[in-house]
Formats: sequence, C-alpha cells, structure tokens
Amino acid sequence: MKRRSLLQISAFAMSMLAFNPINQAQAAEPEIFTDDATSAAVSGYDAVSYFNASGPQKGDAKFMTEWKGTKWQFSSAENLAAFQATPEKFAPQYGGYCAFAVSKGSTAPGDPLAWTVHDNKLYLNLSSGVQKMWQKDIPGNIISANANWPNVLQ
Repeated sequence: MKRRSLLQISAFAMSMLAFNPINQAQAAEPEIFTDDATSAAVSGYDAVSYFNASGPQKGDAKFMTEWKGTKWQFSSAENLAAFQATPEKFAPQYGGYCAFAVSKGSTAPGDPLAWTVHDNKLYLNLSSGVQKMWQKDIPGNIISANANWPNVLQ
C-alpha cells in the first residue's frame, strides 16, 4: 500500500476515534451536523447548489430557513424556495456527517468541499482523502451507511 494511502487511512481512523460518540461521555449527536463556526447545516453552504452546474456555493443569511431544528442558508431566493418545497431532496444524506464514517459505524464532520452527488443524493465526506476511499465503492458504502443510520448518533 502506498505511504500516502496509509497516511489517509491513519488520519481517517484518528478522526473516527476523536468523533466517535461511543468514546465520548456526552449525549447523542444531533441529527444534522453543524460546525461551530456557522451553526448552520452544510457549514453554511447552499445544499441546492450541489445539484446545479455551478456546484457548491456559500449561502447567505438573508436566504435562510430552519428545518429539523437547524439553520440552512442559500445563495438565492430560488434555491431557498426549492429547499423549502422538498428539503429531503437536497439535504445531504446522514445529516451531513461524513458518509464514509457512517458506513463504518461512526460519525465525523462532513466537509462541504468533499462531496459527491450519486443517484440524485448528496453525500459529504470528512476530507478529499476520505472521499477517495468512499468513491471506491459508493453503492457498497451506501448499503453499509444506510444500515448504520441513524443508530450511529447514539
């Protein structure tokens, strides 16, 4: 195995230990991941923009809604309206947590710049390195993640 791959796997394993709720003496993880900087889903990025040709764009507080007890920001009134009409269509899978971590039975933050749209669903990963591991077997990883979700939040 290449040194770079070993480093990526090691970094991922360390992050899983750091963010694994089993290792933390605290309440269950919230259903939707928010980062500390924005307190918004998808770290303040516009969830609808991932499905447009332009790709991910930062949201603006003037185009904000609340869904599942979490703030969601959008880059335009049109994207806000689209999300409000069908939020399940645009919200990232597994609450915006790293999809690969969920497939392995844990949680880790989802990075809005490490993303994949597969079968019209948005998946976030911890980093571009983890995203490469996720992309090696997206269908298999989705099956595993679906089996683990939402139990990994406990």
